[in-house]
Amino acid sequence: MICLSQFALGRAPPMAKPSVFRAEHPMALDLSPNPISHGAASSSRRRDLVFVVNPRGASGRTGKEWKKLLPYLRSRLSVDCNICESLTSGPSHAIDITREAIKEGADAVIAVGGDGTLHEVVNGFFSAGKLVTNHNRESAHSTALGLIPLGTGSDFARTFGWRNDPYEAVERIAKGVRSWVDVGVINGETGEPHYFINVADLHLSAKAGYYASRYKRFGNLCYVIGALQAFMGHRNQDLRVKVNEGEWEEYSQVTALCIGNAKYFGGGMKITPNADPRNGAHSIEVEDISSGDSIYVQSDGEHLGFLPRKLCVLPAAIEMIC
Repeated sequence: MICLSQFALGRAPPMAKPSVFRAEHPMALDLSPNPISHGAASSSRRRDLVFVVNPRGASGRTGKEWKKLLPYLRSRLSVDCNICESLTSGPSHAIDITREAIKEGADAVIAVGGDGTLHEVVNGFFSAGKLVTNHNRESAHSTALGLIPLGTGSDFARTFGWRNDPYEAVERIAKGVRSWVDVGVINGETGEPHYFINVADLHLSAKAGYYASRYKRFGNLCYVIGALQAFMGHRNQDLRVKVNEGEWEEYSQVTALCIGNAKYFGGGMKITPNADPRNGAHSIEVEDISSGDSIYVQSDGEHLGFLPRKLCVLPAAIEMIC
């Protein structure tokens, strides 16, 4: 369920309205057993797990922590699983890796890093407005989404009550319990739809996120720096909002508007406390009715441009290892 949170007016709109394998090129992805898999294969089908790692995340800390985690991950998973490690080489590479892994029939694609890496992996589950599917049409299983939090922010994990503990995450992956989760989709006037699993937001908070992305090297302090920079010269603006194809409603002097598929953003701020990524759908359209500056739009910390936008939920779109 999408949950709206608006600040500036002091209230929220009513809910009823509103591997070691390095995949430098995704086509090189190889899901066959690799050198780090060991032990006797079980009688059941071995799971193909693709770990998508951003080694430069959190100013390089993600790569360092991943190397420390690998021995434990190998010992815990490789008896029953084929493990493929794919290191991203730049922006959007995780999207390509994920799409190729799904086409090749991976049992799960696990984002290793922060919310930015998770965001790219989620977008990799879709292409041209549709879910990516396995080349083998007779396959009985779908590819699941997994998460090992090792980045600057791990806001999505907080909604499930998960600690920022990679070893705990490996245990979840070992158990392999799946649950369907909703995914948000953002459509603009042109271009392909963009997907988000955590929070999309507009205006001041989106502008702060845009600036914060420049200071990731400072860890969670980047959010404070981004907010301070965004406040400089900021002006509230009038918006109109349509929820679930209802009537347009005007909101004056809005500072920011947050649309949550999950509860947290900005390094732990519980911005949409009633959001639940496993319970249904809403659609929301937002337009600027001021003559002021362009209104920033972001999702899961990624700058997506400016209004107008339509956002909606795809209920139970992806299975996630929970």
